[in-house]
Amino acid sequence: MSVQDENKLTKIKNSLESCVVTLPDGTSLPRIGQGTWYMGKNPQMREREIKALQLGIELRMKLLDTAEMYGDGDSERLVGEAIKGRRDDVFLVSKVYPHHAGLDMIAKACENSLKRLGTDHLDLYLLQWRGRVPLAETIEGMEKLRKEEKIVRWGVSNFDTDVMKELWNTTNGKNCMTNQVLYHLGSRGIDYDLLPWQREHHMPIMALAH
Repeated sequence: MSVQDENKLTKIKNSLESCVVTLPDGTSLPRIGQGTWYMGKNPQMREREIKALQLGIELRMKLLDTAEMYGDGDSERLVGEAIKGRRDDVFLVSKVYPHHAGLDMIAKACENSLKRLGTDHLDLYLLQWRGRVPLAETIEGMEKLRKEEKIVRWGVSNFDTDVMKELWNTTNGKNCMTNQVLYHLGSRGIDYDLLPWQREHHMPIMALAH
């Protein structure tokens, strides 16, 4: 690697380290993380995808976001391979299917994700979207996983303002750390209600830019 390339990488690292988001529990994270949707599906791309994630980690994009849904677990397996020997360097996020979010299934779903990822805990576990399981039951399951140290914290994904209000008014709902939603220059609907509501309640948005 040339000196010029090394200088560019150093500037990127410094930029990411200085530009952070703070979760409600005080945890600071770089504003840019790495998503893994569609990763792990093509065996011919596996080595390149792993190297891409590892380069991102080296550049301080330490948040890695995956889900049991992505490739039916293949994405989690890929991430697990990419972070082998680097677990302490990453902030690991995965998501649970809504139909796995009841008390009878959420522990098993989380355990399966942990096995695929090759780790003993998740830094953040998200409910992928609102399903038929009552929010109170999902929250109870999340809190149980947290007490068992299977997860450090939990959040939600694809929740609109009305559902966030319902969550907020449910027992332990205020323990939610973030809401992951679609948000980019071509999709800014949350500017009108959801984003202001979350700012008012000091909860950051985790933006999906795909």
